[in-house]
Amino acid sequence: MSSEKHSTKQSQQPDWKFEFEKHGKAFCRKSADYFLSHKEQLSLPKIGGIACGGLLLMWLASGVYIIDEGNRGVITRFGAYSETTQPGPHWHLPMPIEKVAIVNVEQQRFIEVGYRDTGRGSKAATIAQESLMLTTDENIVNVRLAVQYQINNARDYLFNVKNNEATLKQLTESVERAVIGANNMDYVLTEGRSEIVAQIKRDIQAAMDDYKAGIVIASVNLQDAQPPEEVQGAFEDAIRAREDKQRLINEAEAYSNEIIPKARGAASRLLLEAEAYEAEKVAKAKGETERFEQLLVEYEKAPAITRKRLYLEAREKLFSSTNKVIVDAGQSAPQLYMPLQNPASHLAAESKSPQAELAGEPAAIDKNNGQKSAGNTLRPSRSKP
Repeated sequence: MSSEKHSTKQSQQPDWKFEFEKHGKAFCRKSADYFLSHKEQLSLPKIGGIACGGLLLMWLASGVYIIDEGNRGVITRFGAYSETTQPGPHWHLPMPIEKVAIVNVEQQRFIEVGYRDTGRGSKAATIAQESLMLTTDENIVNVRLAVQYQINNARDYLFNVKNNEATLKQLTESVERAVIGANNMDYVLTEGRSEIVAQIKRDIQAAMDDYKAGIVIASVNLQDAQPPEEVQGAFEDAIRAREDKQRLINEAEAYSNEIIPKARGAASRLLLEAEAYEAEKVAKAKGETERFEQLLVEYEKAPAITRKRLYLEAREKLFSSTNKVIVDAGQSAPQLYMPLQNPASHLAAESKSPQAELAGEPAAIDKNNGQKSAGNTLRPSRSKP
């Protein structure tokens, strides 16, 4: 995107070199015409002076230069650094006194370590001498790294390091081997990628700052990190086992997250029930205490009556929970056990309709009369003959 923007800006600006050459040719043509028209009036010394003046003007005009947006001009005077110029038109003492070197400080540059991108949609070629690295657990991994950088100081970039790109590439490979060698294989291939990339970027930037190379590291991308092809199958099995382990751990955590709140809710419910039971028992005990204290006051006023009332209340409470009554008929007589009717059945019997009772009474009377007459008929007479 930055390169497209830069090219657009360049296309919008005029071509100053072309304009200069055009005006120079026009000047030379007009000078030649003037010389031919005034040939008789001009002597040889005058012609030589005019020629030297023109050459001098052309030499001075050669010091004019234009710096495009995103570039910086580094001026050197007899090979030594003089100044850095910003975008726009400038002039410097022409060669061989001063020279200008134009440096693009906005262009994003890349270096590739461990592979070469051939482009055209084809697969990147792996460079084994750069990509194979040894981890701390003595395993070999195949690592491909891409570093994106740009120039932040044109003077340092030109004068402090002789070959900046080669230096950065060798430094990147050295830092990468140091970081990979300090970690084990599983960490490099799985969860440690982001931390490894961040550490490599920090170390490269620190080294370039020590070199005063005028380079800032924009990003470090770990393109790929895989074991060698000879052990790829075994490593994939290990990855699947690790994924199964993580899946089971996640399922266990999900079950734990489901069952623990239920257990906590049940525990809270039991605590609330215990507190309620405690409050109920305490209130009941306080009520019994108050009742006993009131009963004590009544007992102190009338002991005999209070004892009798307590006795009758106790018998009423006892007999209300049983359906049998024992009648004491004397020492020699047998004891009688009389079952008491259920209150519900007793109420049902009492609610029987009067018509049914009246309808059953005549049949019972006739039956009794028939028995009585039959008894009179069969009974022998006791009268004397």
